[in-house]
Amino acid sequence: MASCGYCNTTILFGGKRRGDLLFCNDKCQQQGALASVADQLPAADVAAFIRRVHQGNCPECSGPGPVDVHISYRVWSALLLTSWSSHPIVSCRSCGTKRKLGNTAFSLFFGWWGIPWGILMTPIQLARNIFSIIRPNDASVPSAALEKILRLQIASRVANASQQHDLGA
Repeated sequence: MASCGYCNTTILFGGKRRGDLLFCNDKCQQQGALASVADQLPAADVAAFIRRVHQGNCPECSGPGPVDVHISYRVWSALLLTSWSSHPIVSCRSCGTKRKLGNTAFSLFFGWWGIPWGILMTPIQLARNIFSIIRPNDASVPSAALEKILRLQIASRVANASQQHDLGA
């Protein structure tokens, strides 16, 4: 079985091919292309940008940092249908905690109603939110997730600037 060249999800059928790499969907294919651009960025420039964002103000509330990636978890169910997901947000700890509490409440009310996955996944997603609130990441250094998101953000800007330059030429 193949795995996605971007997110490492196992691909059972189909997928999107780009060169030698296989991706699970169009979004991962685009992110994979950006990741290859991101790998070519000057390390010193990327490190300076990451440090500036990490120590800057929160993009959500404009309050003081440190800023990092905070992931909240959610589940909802309706009889035989259950959906669970992760929601990353680049923000201060306070905004990340508010998002986690909101998704905890959402999951508490709407997660249980599916058989069997709602009953199984709701406690897992609730525990993931609560555990991440109680035991946060080290705020003194940027996480690998923040670095990945910011690298892709820079790569996207570079790719857009390159496209605009090509269109204007």
